[in-house]
Amino acid sequence: QLHLVESGGGLVQPGGSLRLSCTAPGGTLNGYAIGRFRQAPGKERQGVACIDRNTDWTNYFSAVRGRFTITRDSAKNTVDLVMNSLNLEDTAVYYCAAGPVPTLMVPHYDNWGQGTQVTVSS
Repeated sequence: QLHLVESGGGLVQPGGSLRLSCTAPGGTLNGYAIGRFRQAPGKERQGVACIDRNTDWTNYFSAVRGRFTITRDSAKNTVDLVMNSLNLEDTAVYYCAAGPVPTLMVPHYDNWGQGTQVTVSS
């Protein structure tokens, strides 16, 4: 089991930016596809971005494409999610997940972090 830790959440005004980081203390993210998910109150968990384990191919949920960017730094053992032009609908708990294939679908991941809160509010 891979232990994942997220960081970087917080409160931001509409139009602002945040960078979320995911790392694996005592382990390595290399060799795993990484997915970033979010869950707002009363809603299902949804995939927002993912990155392949070898090619760094990426995919995004349509509502965040062009605003969010997922990147991997293998030397630092981190996967970052840079979120720009944030709006009220982006408010959620954001999760990091590791699995064998890059997908925005929850069931394909079997290692999950504890989540970090992102709140967009004026």
